[in-house]
Amino acid sequence: MDIQVTDRKSQGAERRLRVSISAETVTEARERAATRVAKQVRIPGFRPGKAPPNVVRKQFAEAIRQEALDTLMREAYQQVIESEKIEPVTQPHAHGVSYEDGQPLTFELHCEVRPDIALNRIEGFRVRRPSATVDDAAVQAQLDHLRDQKAAWTPAGGRPHEGDLVTVRLAITGGDDATGTAKEYHLVLGAGQVIAAIEELIMELEPGGTVERSVRWPDDFPDEAQRGKARDVRVELAEVKRKSLPALDDALARELGDFDTLDALRTTVRNDLAAHAAREADAAVRGALMDEILAANAFDVPPSWVRRLIEAYAEAYQIGEAELEKFAGDFGPTAERQVRRDLAIGAIAERESLAASEADIDAKIAELAEKRGSKPGEVYAALQKSGQIKEIERGITEERVFAWLQERNTVEQA
Repeated sequence: MDIQVTDRKSQGAERRLRVSISAETVTEARERAATRVAKQVRIPGFRPGKAPPNVVRKQFAEAIRQEALDTLMREAYQQVIESEKIEPVTQPHAHGVSYEDGQPLTFELHCEVRPDIALNRIEGFRVRRPSATVDDAAVQAQLDHLRDQKAAWTPAGGRPHEGDLVTVRLAITGGDDATGTAKEYHLVLGAGQVIAAIEELIMELEPGGTVERSVRWPDDFPDEAQRGKARDVRVELAEVKRKSLPALDDALARELGDFDTLDALRTTVRNDLAAHAAREADAAVRGALMDEILAANAFDVPPSWVRRLIEAYAEAYQIGEAELEKFAGDFGPTAERQVRRDLAIGAIAERESLAASEADIDAKIAELAEKRGSKPGEVYAALQKSGQIKEIERGITEERVFAWLQERNTVEQA
């Protein structure tokens, strides 16, 4: 194919190439297309494939033209990618196609390419590991949380106060959206479930009481249209319940699990918190190391990879169409960093031969099977069905990469 690349533009991971295919090549492609079409079509009065070429060209001019164009573009894509040594990560697409009789076929080819990740500096950094110490206050806070989960709510008289569970009926009685219809709500006062001004009205009442008053919606109310507006609100307090906490003793420990004493529960809580703190400290070290590496080694990332990640998170978080643009703007930097992080880890794993092997994956699955009391084959089949094999492979590779990095960088204990 007589083809020329007349202009080359690069912007980050994007490539734009101006391509020209000679008029002679275009004419030859149309002749071949006409021959193919002639063999496929049926024209009254002629046997299949025996119609005169001029009749075929006249009746099927547009089909011949389009088939020739499709063939030329497909072959041009492949030839340009090979001659320009491009490794596209997205399907190339054409813009500004010019395809006139007797003229060269010209277009601009757009694609994104795999970035060149040199990573010239990945050693010699100094990062701090946060303390993973668990103090008595943290243990007590977790015990209080567990105790709170076993609390009982009992009816109470008098005015409610912060922390009480109330049953109220609220109605908007004045304003453009007034309905006068009361709706019942169950609210924990002080938990931010209703605006502060309405909480204040509730705490003026005793069970069975009613109050009606103008309430101004706060300036930071989630619904922008309601911010700062005043509404007449009627509040009826139906019931007040107060939390009754169980004693923090051996009986509660037995109720919470397989613990004979409160001390046994306390020990387990401390160990769990310590394990969590250690994982958090490890994650902080990894994040700090990756921040240093990414700051010291600039490279481009394909915009389409960032977009795909944003779309995946938007779907996971069930972001509506109306909020998608704002979500993409807010989450975009985080998504780009994650793409950069994954590319850097992949580059290090490839360069230092740290990627997980099939034997590594099999060993990990055997370990999981032993913990679950299952056969490795069953676990493998379940993981493969749920698409988690790749996650295991990626996890093993990341463990190796960060272990390798920590050996070559300084991690100071906070």
